[in-house]
Amino acid sequence: LESSLLTQPWASVCFGESAFLAKACFRDTGYILLISDLSSVWYESADAEAVGQRSKELNKRLTVHVSSFLHHLRSLMCPLLAGQAPAATSFSCHRLDSGLSLHVKSELSGLPFYWDFHCCPAPVEMVSRHLLRPLIQMSLALHCQVQKLACLLLQKDAEIEDYRESGATLSRDRLRTESFQEKMFQQNFMAEVRSSAR
Repeated sequence: LESSLLTQPWASVCFGESAFLAKACFRDTGYILLISDLSSVWYESADAEAVGQRSKELNKRLTVHVSSFLHHLRSLMCPLLAGQAPAATSFSCHRLDSGLSLHVKSELSGLPFYWDFHCCPAPVEMVSRHLLRPLIQMSLALHCQVQKLACLLLQKDAEIEDYRESGATLSRDRLRTESFQEKMFQQNFMAEVRSSAR
């Protein structure tokens, strides 16, 4: 399950008034859920036996197979992670000393359906594998891309300057651009980032 979770993208979700990043993977054998507010990271991994036991405690009137519970949970969580909250379903969360509790209220087979995800703090290795490493890799990739684009812009400026020195002129003056100043661009960009982060 966790290997499959690595291929799932993070999604921005709201539970009540709180905003989180979350990703999840559901199978007939169980599920794994990972949630972060960028200060802490919580997770829950539950196999079919644990799902069956909790479903008996929370949904005494429902007598469906465990796989049906898992399919229903997937049908509630996957649209939420895709930015489309399911109709007639409510989500709420409570921060606890021991972790994070996510409460789901919906319907299944015409009867009320309740579910609680009991998320505990994620171990350091899981946080590194699912959050830190991908973020660092993406940051390095974007930095490399910016460097290549800056080199391309400088080459284009040199090419345009060569045209000008050869006597070429613009047919439309509004297309004229200033030469790219990499240092100035970096300073302005960092100033905008700091301003938006306040």
